[in-house]
Amino acid sequence: MQSLTKKTLGIFWRHSKRYPWQVLVLIVGVLGQTALQIYKPLLYRDLIDALATAGLKDGFDVGIRLVVLIFVVNFASTTIRRVINFTVNYFQPRVMADLTNSCYQYLHKHSFGFFSSNFVGSLVMKVKRYERAFEQIADQLTYDLGRSLLVGGMILGVMLWQYRTLGYIVLAWCVLFFVFSYFFSLFKLPYDIKRAAADTKTTAQLADTITNNTNIKLFTNYEAENKRFGDVVHDQYRLRKKSWDLGTWGDAAQAFSMIVLELVVMYLALISWRDGRLTIGDIALLQSYLGLIFDQLWNTGRNIRNIYEALADANEMTEMITLPHAVTDAPGAPALAVKRGEIVFKDVHFGYHQESAILSGFHLKIVPGERVAFIGPSGGGKSTIVKLLFRLYDVKGGEILVDGQNIAGVTQDSLRQALSLVPQDPILFHRSLMENIRYAKPSATDEEVIRAATLANAHDFIMSFTQKYETFVGERGIKLSGGERQRVAIARAILKDAPILVLDEATSSLDSESEMLIQDALKKLMQSRTTIVIAHRLSTIMQMDRIVVVENGKIIEEGKHEELLKVQQGVYQKLWGIQAGGFAAA
Repeated sequence: MQSLTKKTLGIFWRHSKRYPWQVLVLIVGVLGQTALQIYKPLLYRDLIDALATAGLKDGFDVGIRLVVLIFVVNFASTTIRRVINFTVNYFQPRVMADLTNSCYQYLHKHSFGFFSSNFVGSLVMKVKRYERAFEQIADQLTYDLGRSLLVGGMILGVMLWQYRTLGYIVLAWCVLFFVFSYFFSLFKLPYDIKRAAADTKTTAQLADTITNNTNIKLFTNYEAENKRFGDVVHDQYRLRKKSWDLGTWGDAAQAFSMIVLELVVMYLALISWRDGRLTIGDIALLQSYLGLIFDQLWNTGRNIRNIYEALADANEMTEMITLPHAVTDAPGAPALAVKRGEIVFKDVHFGYHQESAILSGFHLKIVPGERVAFIGPSGGGKSTIVKLLFRLYDVKGGEILVDGQNIAGVTQDSLRQALSLVPQDPILFHRSLMENIRYAKPSATDEEVIRAATLANAHDFIMSFTQKYETFVGERGIKLSGGERQRVAIARAILKDAPILVLDEATSSLDSESEMLIQDALKKLMQSRTTIVIAHRLSTIMQMDRIVVVENGKIIEEGKHEELLKVQQGVYQKLWGIQAGGFAAA
């Protein structure tokens, strides 16, 4: 926990150092304003003593000079405060924006597995909390805790200089006060961390149920989900109340200690006044200083707790952005150069979990321009092979070569630029259709986008919309049907024009008419490029150069359609019999 806190503060400081002049202005400004705040009660002390001891005329003249000086101090203090505020208005939003960008950039470099294991809603909340945590800590140091420490330190300096005995009493009290505040904050920190985790869990649960709102309706599970969410919210309430109750008890202890200190100091001050060692102005100054100390330190414990609460909120994100990326480019990795499009899986070993292997000693060579189809039972490893080719995961053993280059030794961007994927369930941005298709090639013209959409049999349905290509598709493309989303994905692949094409159930959501129209486009797209097709509908792969049957992570059959049909009791023959023969019999 302490390690994460240090990392969080280190990250915040590194981002703050990008603006050294603003940091310097804030430091000098806070020091200057605090010094003026401590100086002003000294002027009032002198004013009171002058009016109490000097004659009418002399007292008036001295009073006028002191009042003018007090005005100058107030004017300077107010001016400095405005400078601080305007500096903060620039500094904090800039650093917060930088932190958000850093989180965004680092998160998106995490692997496919990372995002499979984390709720979208909780990740979004952690990023927003991160920037708010910086704002809270920066405010504390500028306006609250940092200024409180300066006020306390300067007042103690004056008191030790002019009222030594009382100064030592106040110093001892301050030490005890800060020790209590620090250790109480450490005691409360685990409860703050649990509270922050409960907040994250509530957000994640809320996001998950909103995403699955259709399932809740279809399966009529509203009551069950309501209870599930209610239990999470109750845990959040319980932990939040516990954290707040502890804070209230801490405030009560501090308030009691302040009452005791004021009683002791004022009693001793009155004795000194009686004995002629202090003036009326001294009494007023001491009361003013005690008021300042109480005013500043009353919130010190709370300020420290606020900082730790902010750190507890931020630490969750710090853990995410200090977690090493599972898939990284090798230092100085070159870009992949694809001239032919040969793919070789060489003794590949892989498993999502330590105890289970999906692929074990997998061998396959795909020659340039070859069209290869993977079929087999679900869970056999077909999609895993594609994920490894795109390097969404790194192999545990062996290597994958593209034109003789190990994909682990080239940059990920160059690898993925050489590959086009049409997934089984395309996910689109909540942007226009034009932007979604152009995403494959940002430099493409409108004419190129429209041509790709036409080849993918998407142009007609796009033109039927009121906004046509400027139609927004909704979150994840929810406003489109499954078949329409797949045609958009196919249009993207056509526009990208990569040398290696991967079709993962690319026509599974299309009706028979659309599938027939799109097969011609896919045939043209597959020409002169290496193609990998994953399909359960065998009618879509009959024309492949080679069909590879994968089961339990191993190749058990391979050949052309006609060849595999001749294999007696073969897996492909059985699957064909179920799909083609079964329908024919029906």
